[in-house]
Amino acid sequence: MLREITIGQYYPAASVIHRLDPRVKLVGTILYIVSLFLFEQFLGFAAALIFFFCVVVLSRVPFRYILRGLKPILLLLLFTVLFNVFLTKGTVLVQWWVFKITKEGLYRGGFMGCRLILLILGSSLMTFTTTPNQLTDGLESLLTPLRLLRVPVHDIAMMMSIALRFIPILLEETDKIMKAQQARGADFETGSILARAKAMLPIFIPLIVSAFRRAFDLAQAMEARCYRGGDGRTKMKPLRYRGRDFVAFGYLAVYLLAIILLRRWL
Repeated sequence: MLREITIGQYYPAASVIHRLDPRVKLVGTILYIVSLFLFEQFLGFAAALIFFFCVVVLSRVPFRYILRGLKPILLLLLFTVLFNVFLTKGTVLVQWWVFKITKEGLYRGGFMGCRLILLILGSSLMTFTTTPNQLTDGLESLLTPLRLLRVPVHDIAMMMSIALRFIPILLEETDKIMKAQQARGADFETGSILARAKAMLPIFIPLIVSAFRRAFDLAQAMEARCYRGGDGRTKMKPLRYRGRDFVAFGYLAVYLLAIILLRRWL
């Protein structure tokens, strides 16, 4: 199950999306996420879905690999759908005890489920095609104007990069601890939900200890390399916009125009 979590992982491929400037991909991801909240009808997702599939094809990331990221959030997705189905008022279709399924609830639940799926898939695609170092540089560059307000832009970007880098490391560490516990007779797959939750408790202590140990090692490594923050630091590979980046911005402008027109039409 843990190996199915692909959020924060980089998928290497020789594609035009991988070669784009990280600032273009960050802006495109933000625009894509915002577009998902501009509509209250299924037809509004048409432009977002077409845009997403076009980017997937250009990225050369297998669609099955992208869908694997949905498995860990199936419980959250199911909870979101059921929450909207049972708590939305409207025309009652089925009623049992205090639970009511309404026509408007079914529509709202399906709508919110589709929105959540598209949001997670679109956000994950950015991490699949962008390394943590590129994300750090791109985010720091986009947030540069905030330095005028004395916001520690470099430190914020560095923390986000480290967090993304530690996701697959901690998942791998959790998998190792679970296998070690299972070899000693632990059972994580049978029993009620409460029993499974209790069985997971012995995993958290060694996982937290391991996380602190890795954080301490990372801090020592940064100090040994005389890391003192972003002031006065230079970059080995400074970001520069190229022709393909301006073309990508053009496609984003077309997508934004299509969203605006579709919103007015609906």
